[in-house]
Amino acid sequence: MSRVRQPPLVTGISPNEGFPWTKVTIRGENLGTGATDLIGLSICGHNCLLTAEWMSASKIVCRVGPAKNDKGDIIVTTKSGGRGTSTVSFRLMKQEKIGILDQSAVWVEEMNYYDMRTDRNKGISPLSLRPANPLGIDVHKGKIPQMDLEGLFQGMSGDFTSENFSATWYLIENHSATSFDQLKVAANFLRKQANKKNEGSLAYVKGGLSTFFEAQDALSAIHQKLEVDGTEKVEGSMTQKLENVLNRASNTADTLFQEVLGRKDKADSTRNALNVLQRFKFLFNLPLNIERNIQKGDYDVVINDYEKAKSLFGKTEVRVFQKVYAEVETRIDALRILLMDKLLEMPSTLLDQKRYIRYLSDLHTPGDPAWKCIMAQHKWILQLMQSCRENYVKGKKTWRFKAPQLVTFVDNLTEIVISQLPNFWKLWISYVNGSLFSETGEKSEQVEKLKKNARSRQNDFKKMIQEVINSLMKLIRGALLPSSLVEAELKQYGGWEAKVELSGQWLTHIIHTMRLNYESLTALEIPNDLLQTIQELILDLRVHCLMITLQQTADDVKRLAEKEDWVVDNEGITSLPAQFEHQVVQTLQALKETINCKAGETSIFQHERNQRHVHELFIKIMKVFIYSLEHLSTKTEGDPESIHLPLDISSPDLLGNLHENFIPSPEQRLLIVLSNCDYLASHTFNNLAEQFEKHGFQGTEKIAQISIDDVKYLDQRLFETYIELKSDPIVGSLEPGIYAGYFDWKDCLAPTGVRTYLKEALVNIIAVHAEVFTISKDLVPRVLSQIIAAVAEEMSRLMQCVSSFSKNGALQAKLEICALRDAVASFLTPDSISSFKQALETLPQLPNGAHKKLLEELLNKFKSSMHLQLTCFQPSSRSLIKT
Repeated sequence: MSRVRQPPLVTGISPNEGFPWTKVTIRGENLGTGATDLIGLSICGHNCLLTAEWMSASKIVCRVGPAKNDKGDIIVTTKSGGRGTSTVSFRLMKQEKIGILDQSAVWVEEMNYYDMRTDRNKGISPLSLRPANPLGIDVHKGKIPQMDLEGLFQGMSGDFTSENFSATWYLIENHSATSFDQLKVAANFLRKQANKKNEGSLAYVKGGLSTFFEAQDALSAIHQKLEVDGTEKVEGSMTQKLENVLNRASNTADTLFQEVLGRKDKADSTRNALNVLQRFKFLFNLPLNIERNIQKGDYDVVINDYEKAKSLFGKTEVRVFQKVYAEVETRIDALRILLMDKLLEMPSTLLDQKRYIRYLSDLHTPGDPAWKCIMAQHKWILQLMQSCRENYVKGKKTWRFKAPQLVTFVDNLTEIVISQLPNFWKLWISYVNGSLFSETGEKSEQVEKLKKNARSRQNDFKKMIQEVINSLMKLIRGALLPSSLVEAELKQYGGWEAKVELSGQWLTHIIHTMRLNYESLTALEIPNDLLQTIQELILDLRVHCLMITLQQTADDVKRLAEKEDWVVDNEGITSLPAQFEHQVVQTLQALKETINCKAGETSIFQHERNQRHVHELFIKIMKVFIYSLEHLSTKTEGDPESIHLPLDISSPDLLGNLHENFIPSPEQRLLIVLSNCDYLASHTFNNLAEQFEKHGFQGTEKIAQISIDDVKYLDQRLFETYIELKSDPIVGSLEPGIYAGYFDWKDCLAPTGVRTYLKEALVNIIAVHAEVFTISKDLVPRVLSQIIAAVAEEMSRLMQCVSSFSKNGALQAKLEICALRDAVASFLTPDSISSFKQALETLPQLPNGAHKKLLEELLNKFKSSMHLQLTCFQPSSRSLIKT
C-alpha cells in the first residue's frame, strides 16, 4: 500500500484579480503528481479544468471563466489528494460596456477567436495556445526509426506538450539535419518569446497609449463645453442634441451596414460553432474513441477518458452535451457488460481477474464484481474435478503411460486443485485487503464499502474452500477407499467398482503426491482446520497402503516356492530363506515412507486396531512361507513343479560322482526343508524381528516367537517323517536277519565274526549318513542318533525275547551288540546307551577269559574289515546331537 498524499493547498494566484478569461498562475503545495492526476479546478465557483495546464506539483496555469461570484476561493482537486483548500482568493472584475464609436485597447488572440455574446460558459484549451513549431525554424525530419528513439530515451517523450518531454529526443527527431546557425536563430527566437511573455500588462498599456490620450482630450473638451453652457439638464441642451446626433448616426450606420453586419453575424455564428466543436472535440469524439479503444483492449484509456468526461459534463445542462454524454454512458454500459463477461469467463489468470475487477470498480459497476468472480471460479473448480472423474470412470480419458489409471486420475485431480486453488485463495486475500480496487491503496468510500462486504463474507468463502477440499478428498476416497463413503456419496464420487486394486508401490506414490499437495496448500496459509480432511485421508491411505503391501507380500511369499532350485550351500541351506528374508526386508523399506510421519501427521500404530491387524498380517506372511516349505517337502517325483537343478555338495571328494541333473527324492526334499527350517528358526526370524523393530513396528518379539514355534513344529513333524522313512526298513530287517537260516541262540556254532544282517544294517545306516551329509552336515548327528536309537531299542527288545542262550549264542549276541555299539559310538544318545545296556544285561556272562579274548579278537577283525565303511561314524567337530 502506498502512502496517501496530502490534499492540495493553494497559497498564491497571480494576478489576484481580473476580467473573465484572464490568464492566471496558481501556486501552492500538493497540486498533483501529473496532468492525469488533476481532476478538478474551480475559481470563484467556475469550473476551469478544461483550460488548466499542469506545470508542476506547485504550479498550474489556467484562464478564469465567467462566474456569478465577484470573489471566491481557488479549489484544486486531485486523484491522489482529493479536494483541496485555499489561503488566497480571486476577485472577478465586471467589464464595462463600450459604444460602437468609442476607442478601446483590446488584446485579441487571432489563433483563438472567442465571441462573448454566444458562449459565456466555455473555456479555451491550453493545447491551442501552443505553437506548432516552438523553435520558429524549418523542420527537417530525420531517418532515425521511432523504435530506436523509444529504446534510447526510455520513459521519455519527444512531444513538447508531454510532462516527460525530452529536448534531445525532439531535436534528433525534428532537426537532425538543421545547421548550427539555424539552431542559434531558434535559440534567439525562444528568448524573444520568453521576453514577450514577461512584458505582461505593460505591453498592453503601451499598445493603447494613443487611444487613451485621444479619449482624454475628448472628455476634457466635453467637460469644458458643459461648464460654459451650464444648462446640461435643460431641454434642447447640448447633451440632448449630442444624444440625438449619436442616435441618428447609429441608425444610419445600421441601415448602411445591415447586410454587411448580417453576413458578419452569420460568419461569426459559423465560426463560433466551429470553435465550440474544436474546443470540445474531446467530448464529441469520445464515443468513437471509446469504441476503438475497446476493440484494441485499451480499457485504461477508456476509463480515464470516461472519468474526465464525467467530471466535466456529468451534470451539464447543455442539451447537445447531454445527448453526446448519454451516448458515452451507453458505450460504458456495454463495456461494463463486456468486462463482466470476461471476468466470469473461465479459465482465467489471476492477473486478468484482478485487472477486470479493477476496471469494473473504476467504472462504478453495480453489485460486487469481485465476489461474483470468486463464486464463478469456485463453481469452475468443482466442475473441473467432476469432469476429471467422469472422463476416467466412463473411459473418455485415455492414458499411454505405465502408471495405472487410478494413479493418473489422482495425479490429474490433484494437479487441477493445486493449479486453481492458490489463485482462488490469492484472489480472496486481495478482495479482503482491498488491493483489487485500488493500486495506490487510496481509502475511498467505495473501497471501504467493498472491503466491509468482503469481511462479512468470510464464512461463505470458508465454506467454498471446505467444499473444494472435501470434494477432492471424496473423489480420491471414491477411487481408492470406496468403503469409507456412504452409499449416497458413492453415487456422486464412486463408480470405480470394476477397476483393479493398486499395488503398495503405487499407493506410496499417491501418498507422496498428497503430502506434496498438503505442503503446497499449507504454504498459502490456509487455516489448518480446513486442511484437516487432507490429513485424515493421508492417514487412511497410509493404513490402506500398509495393509495392501503386507497382503501382497504374503502373496509374493507364497509364490517363492516356485523359485526353489534345491541348490544347497555348505551349510545345507538353499536360497529360499534368503529370498524370503530379502522379500520381507524389501517390503519394510518400501513401507518406510508410508510408516514415517510428516509434520502434523498421526502415527499409524496409534490405533490399537491397526497395530493388531499389522501383527496378524506379519504372522500370516511367516505362516505362508512355512506352509510353502511344507508343500515343498511333500512333492513327488512326478510333480510338474519339480525343478531339476544340481546340488551344491558340501564334500565333492566324497560324492563326486553325483550327476548334475539331479532330481531330489522325497527323502532329500525332506532333508533340504529340514535344513531350511533350522536356519529360519535360528537366523531368519530373529533377523526379521530386528528389521521390524528398526522400521518402527511394535510387538516384534511376539511375531518372531510365534513364527519360530510354527517352524519348529513343522521341523519336528518333517523330522519324524524322515526318521520313520529311514529307520523302519533298517529296524524291520533286524529280526529276519538274526534268525535267517533257522538260527537258534540255544544251539549254534562258535562265532567266527559278525553276521551279515548286522553288516547290512550298518551299510543302510551309512547310506542314510551319506544322504544326510550330502544335504547338511548339521543334520547328520540329529538324524543318525535317532535311527541308531531305534535300532538299539529293537536289538534290546529282540534280546529280551530270547528265552535262553547257549555259550556260543551268548558270545555271538554280545559280539554283534558290541560291534554295533562301538561302530556308532559317536552318535549314541542316553536312550540308545540305555537300550544297548539292557540288551547286554539280558545275555549271560561269559564263562572264562578265552571267550572274552575271542570276543575281542572278533571285534577287532570286524572293525578292521569294515574300517573304510565305519569311517563316517568317526567323531567330528560337530559333536552336538540335536533331538
